[in-house]
Parts: sequence; structure tokens; C-alpha cells
Amino acid sequence: MKINKIYALIALCAALMIPLSCKKNFLDQTDSQQTTASAFFNKASDGVALINAIYDTYQNADLLKKSIWYYANFQTHDFFNWGNDRFYNTYAIPSDFSAIETFWTRAYVGIARANSALPIIADMKTRGVLTADLANRLTGETYFLRGMTYYYLGASFGGVPLELTTGANLGLKPRSTQDEVFNQVISDLKTAASLLPWKEDLPTTEIGRATKGAAYGFLGAAQMWVKDYTGALASFNQLNGKYTLLPNFIDVNEYDHQNSPESLFEVQFDVAGTQSWGAGNEVAWISDFSWPEEISNFGYDYANDGLYNSFQNGDKRKLATVIGPGDPNISPGIIGRGGIAGYPLVKAGFAAGDARYIGDDGKIINTCGTKTKPWRGSDNTQLRTGYYCEKMWRDPTLDANSGNSTIFGAQNQILLRYAEVLLSKAECQIRNGDVPGGLATLKIVRDRAWGGAAPAIMQDGDKTTPITDPLQMVYSEYRHELTGEYSTFYDLRRAGVAIDFVRATYGVTIPAGRDLYPIPQIERGLNPNLTQNPAYGN
Repeated sequence: MKINKIYALIALCAALMIPLSCKKNFLDQTDSQQTTASAFFNKASDGVALINAIYDTYQNADLLKKSIWYYANFQTHDFFNWGNDRFYNTYAIPSDFSAIETFWTRAYVGIARANSALPIIADMKTRGVLTADLANRLTGETYFLRGMTYYYLGASFGGVPLELTTGANLGLKPRSTQDEVFNQVISDLKTAASLLPWKEDLPTTEIGRATKGAAYGFLGAAQMWVKDYTGALASFNQLNGKYTLLPNFIDVNEYDHQNSPESLFEVQFDVAGTQSWGAGNEVAWISDFSWPEEISNFGYDYANDGLYNSFQNGDKRKLATVIGPGDPNISPGIIGRGGIAGYPLVKAGFAAGDARYIGDDGKIINTCGTKTKPWRGSDNTQLRTGYYCEKMWRDPTLDANSGNSTIFGAQNQILLRYAEVLLSKAECQIRNGDVPGGLATLKIVRDRAWGGAAPAIMQDGDKTTPITDPLQMVYSEYRHELTGEYSTFYDLRRAGVAIDFVRATYGVTIPAGRDLYPIPQIERGLNPNLTQNPAYGN
């Protein structure tokens, strides 16, 4: 791993201020030529900027989309990759895949920044530069971000090295076990929860920062990884009355509902005419990758029609999650910009008489292809299914013309929301023997999905055999509530059922051990003490 090299740079406190990318106003970075902590960290804003540099870890599309999102969705087989990363479709992820190297590197840079920040914030508090309240909040944010980063490392790779201090000889530690990693996550998040404010206690200018609710949410999830379901339930119960489901499921991923009452933590992005790293518009392609090629000239991920067909009759989440041939985009934001018919490629294609953009009624198409002419892309070696992720097709500011939007869009990415907390809580209740309580919690999520009262009988699509096992009900709801976001496969692997669930759902067997990522090969070259996950060789 590169942390031993990176540390030579970030040991100087000012190096912590170098931004990795852009963020909301409260995450703005400030560069400095100062070389010592005493010279630089002498006002409150310096302490805030120090912690902002840790948030910056997540301002990266390779980390979010090509690592965490791909893992959460391609591993379930609900979505596929088209393009250079098709190896996800067969669980053959190479150890030299650049995105997971980026994931690993950025994660350990963020961890190193957190480790360096803790003594600096304590010193600033002692010197009176920071008030006790602000110092405690910033310390809580630091523990939260370090804990959350180890959460995703442990959940994706299994055991990883635990770097918890500053000093010499870092970057050469062997891997700790997965349980050891999650026990450290639990420790960090308990500390964070004791120091952070609730969301409602933050001023509006600070919305988006880590809160007590985010800490309890990830804490409960981490406790579930080590099978402490009683502890997890207690953590989730701390959120009672603090968060609520949005009334309409379609609004969860809408562009104008960011940082909603349902959101515990989302990565914040900003638009200021141009991104700080230039016109590459890295943020926008997080969404564009999920659109049809006929709209964006991207279309690098697409849905399994089995997912589309698995939604139970009347479930309003279906078209708010995945759309296919003949379906309109039902996002209020997209409808407001003219729907699918409003995109430049559609208008130009219709004007040119391109059959792909002519509806069955002879008018300009306003659906995601048609049943007779599905939008399946142009690559004859791997045609797409014609089904796409509606959750990622929500930003009305993007025109996606040839993949180069004339307006830079940057929608926040939700990592944890209250519906997932409720489903996890239901799993804990059931595992603790409170089946009626778990089913009652599950019903809260399902009732919203039906816009009223969910049917008492749960089934997979039009299959006649109902789902009767309470835990299988939870697993099905993880899938139908959270697919296309950042959680599903993580939740299934945490429950110990990922491989069985995918086999039962699609008849696909994940090769033994391939439910984990490989340790990046570059990192093993830098750290000879790193062992590879067995499924990927030596």
C-alpha cells in the first residue's frame, strides 16, 4: 500500500489541506505554504478545513461508482457492466483493476489524514483556538469518517491493515481479520456518536456533515457484521423519532430532495459552473454511466430484466428503480425537462428519421425504447438488455449529449438512509426472536412502497409461491428497496446469504471467495506483508 510513501507528504500538517476534489461550501479546501502545525492551525477555520480534507476522500467517482456501487449491484447480478469492466459479470475482477486501487489508496489517505488530525484538533482545543463544542464536533467527524472508511474496506476486501496512529514504519502492517476491522469500526463510531450533534442541531450551512444519527446508523450496521444483533438493535433504536421515510418513494433519489429527512449520510457534491478539477465532469458520469447509450452515448451499466420482473404487483418502487422498453421516466425532475423526448440525442435522432427515436405512434419517442425496438446499444458483441437504473437517471440539469453535458450536474450520492436502517432493524428483531416486531418494522417500508397498505402476502414477481420465511422477506426487501444504490450486496454478505441469494434468484453461482474484492496487486508490491484473498491466487 502507498500509505508509507504518502505519509512522507502528509506528515507535514499543511499537506492535509491539499484537496483531492470538490465539495459543498462547508467542505471547501484552503491551500497553504505553511509547514508546521503551530504556524498554520491558529484559527478555527483551519481546524474545519483540516477535517474537510478527510471528507474529500469520497469525492471520487472511481471510489463511489466503480468500486462501491459496482460491488453493491454487479455482485447481486441485478445489474451488469458493459464496456471495459465486463469482468464483473463473471466475477473475474482482476487484482490490477485501477478502480479498486483508487479505492484502496484514497481510503488510506483519508485514514492517514484522520490519524494526523486527531492530535492537532486536541492541541487546538488546548490552546483555545477551538471551542470545546467545535473541537468535540470535529473530533467526532474524524472518528466517524475513519470508521466509515474502514467499514467499506472491511465489507469489500475482508480483513485489511488497521492503521490507527501517526508515526514511522506505517504502511507495512499485515491484514487484520474482518472481525477485527469491524470491531475497530464499532469503537470509532461509538466515539463519534458520543461527540457528534444530531442533524437538527446543525445550522443549515452545515447540513451534510456527519451527525450522531449517521454514526448510530453505521454503528448498528457494523455491529451486525460481528453478529451483535442486540447491540445493533440498540443503536438503531437511537434513531427513533429522528428520521422519517419520505411519503413517496419516487422522491428518495430526486434531485430536489437531497439531504432529506430520510437521509442519514450522503456524499456532498456542488456545481459552480465548472468542477474544481476542470470540465471532465467526473461527478456527472456517476449518473451518466447508468443511462442508455441512446441518451448519453455511455450506457456502461444496465439492469437485469430479472430484477424488473421480480417486483411484486403494485410495488411503486419498480419504475422508480428500473425502467425498460416502453416505460417513461417517471422522475418529476426529468418530466419537468420534457421527459425522455427532451434530450438532444433523442431530438436530433427523431429529426434525422432514426427509428430508435420514433415511437410506435410515429411521434418522437418519450419512453426508454419500445417493446418492439428496445434500446440495447450498438455493440453487437454484447447487446444490453434494454433495462436501466432509474435511480441514477434523476438529474434534470444533465443533457448528456455525447457524454459531454453543457450543464455540469452534481447530485449527492446517498450512502445510508432510514429505510435501510428499518430493514436492518427488522433483521435484528427477527434474529433476536421478535418475529412479530420485525415484520411490523418491515411493513413500514413495504407500506410506503405501495403508497398505502402493502399486501399481506409477499412474493417474487408473479411467482405463485409466497415468501414465508421472515429473514427471506428481509433479504427480498433489501433488494427491492436498495438495489441501484450503494448497499444491497453489502447487506446480503453481512447477513451471510449473498452467495445463496444470488444462486436462488438467478441460478448463478459466485465462485468461492469471489464475493470479496481482490487485494490490489500494486499494494502487495508496496507492502510485502499483505496477503491476497485466496480466491485470487497468491
